[in-house]
Amino acid sequence: MRLALYAFCGFAFGLLLVGLRELLFGFGENRCSMTYMFEYPEYRVSITLPKRVARQYPSYGLYLYGEGAYAQETRGLKLTGAPVLFLPGNAGSYKQARSLGSVALRKAENLDRRIHMNVFTIDFNEELVALYGGSLRRQTQFLHESIKAILRLYKDRPDPPTGVVLVGHSMGGVVARALFTLARFNPRLVSLIITQASPHQAPVLSLDPYILEFYSTVRHRWATNAEDLRNVTVLSVGGGYLDFQVRSGLTALSCPIDDLNKMSVVATAVPRTWVSTDHISIVWCKELVLATVRAFFDLIEPETGQFTESPEKRMSVLNYHFFRHPVLQQNYASSVSLNEAQVMYFLFALSSRRKAYSHFHCRSDNMVYQAFRITITSHCKTTKDRLPSVYRLRVPWFREDSFDTASIPSVSDIYSMLHTSRPDNASSALLQLHTAPNCQYKVSIRTSFPKVLGQVCLQCGISFGMLLTFNLRVFLIFKRICFSLDSVFLWSSSACLFSCSASSDDQGSADVLFLLNQAPQKVSQKSENGFRASDGHSKVKECNGSPLLTESVLQDVRDDLQLHFSLSTLLTLTMMLTVPSLIHWRHNLR
Repeated sequence: MRLALYAFCGFAFGLLLVGLRELLFGFGENRCSMTYMFEYPEYRVSITLPKRVARQYPSYGLYLYGEGAYAQETRGLKLTGAPVLFLPGNAGSYKQARSLGSVALRKAENLDRRIHMNVFTIDFNEELVALYGGSLRRQTQFLHESIKAILRLYKDRPDPPTGVVLVGHSMGGVVARALFTLARFNPRLVSLIITQASPHQAPVLSLDPYILEFYSTVRHRWATNAEDLRNVTVLSVGGGYLDFQVRSGLTALSCPIDDLNKMSVVATAVPRTWVSTDHISIVWCKELVLATVRAFFDLIEPETGQFTESPEKRMSVLNYHFFRHPVLQQNYASSVSLNEAQVMYFLFALSSRRKAYSHFHCRSDNMVYQAFRITITSHCKTTKDRLPSVYRLRVPWFREDSFDTASIPSVSDIYSMLHTSRPDNASSALLQLHTAPNCQYKVSIRTSFPKVLGQVCLQCGISFGMLLTFNLRVFLIFKRICFSLDSVFLWSSSACLFSCSASSDDQGSADVLFLLNQAPQKVSQKSENGFRASDGHSKVKECNGSPLLTESVLQDVRDDLQLHFSLSTLLTLTMMLTVPSLIHWRHNLR
């Protein structure tokens, strides 16, 4: 019996090592080209915000991107372009707008500045909103104030813009969609949102109740008011298999089938891009940035110099640049035109017979992980004037198609990983070979067991960690006992804060503010934007006519402590997992 147990543990450990090896060393090459600027970038911070906003959000800022002569021209903030606002994600910098702003400026110079864009960017102080969701609401409210401040800059224009186009990276895309949950937000201020590697379906890590409540509010708003938001165009772009932080399946938008203004695509399927990006490079990937900028310029009306207000035109332009653009290869002088007269088509359904090994189901997020290794060997009698072959993996139920090109003769290994499960009524994934005539091709399709294990380790491992974190909150229920100590022992109370950080109630935060200010918060029911006042708009009692700490300072302290709570949860989880091994070694090591 013990021998069988050891054998099972060894087998499971071996599978884990194979998955971890594939996860750490099996990633592909990043084929994105870097974007460069030709002049020194400048970020103008002279955009005036109301004193109330500046006092309420002292750690946030609003910038205007510029270079060279354009930066000099915009010093007085006399703007004439179409406004675009970039939103960074978790721990993201406002300077990540450089790629979008620089490429847009070069495009405008090629057009002699007849039409151009003004690229703004928000500084969220590089907050770790993926670990602590309490700051997401403050970012959403500051975004609302920033949009109103941007539009005020154009009030003297003969044709002022009526809205702002938003580009959000990672959690910035989730914040952009959360705008429509604010009670006083006018939906006409935003008609187009492009998100990059944003987890719309669910958070990658759920370490506190705030982020779950935030996602629930956003999902409920877009589900119950789908008819009112049909004129809002949203395009979600996923990074593909190289994005280890946000799985492409999480970037899909949940929307009615008949709502064509909500679109999801993976970077590998974007025409003339055809590359997978990691979570950071999706911001500066030249191929994807060019597609975005070209779409923006096609959306600007020449008569007014502002973005079109027609949902039909927005959908048509985005479909052209992100879905149905003519297939062109930049690596070859001639274009690859997929016409019946020049190429031959072969379709292979990727439905493996080894069902037990090709599909893995993870209960936590209802995903099916499937990966294939496809080997294509091409051979022709003559290679003179032969066009390159194009291999396309087509996924009918989700736009995560991938393209590969190969010269003749060649041996190509393609690893195809599906990030979304197939609906019951959908056809199988297809491998399409666009080949040259009078050539021979040998195709081998097998299930890639290491790739499947790597996906399971990446996604199910995260979910397993979240499950242990949730159970950890049960064991740390003595948190209130720690806070019942006398406030004189401030250092000891802080130690209790660090070790008892995973409770899901609000008692801990209230006790923290009591220790800092010797006065609890007065919580009102709602703030001006529809959120509870416990999120940073509560009143603090005064001492001798003046508050000991301002509201903004208290909110920053509370956010920092909650972030330490989340990090301590991860550290405590690691310690709990290593304790059994330490005990075993202590008893058996002599």
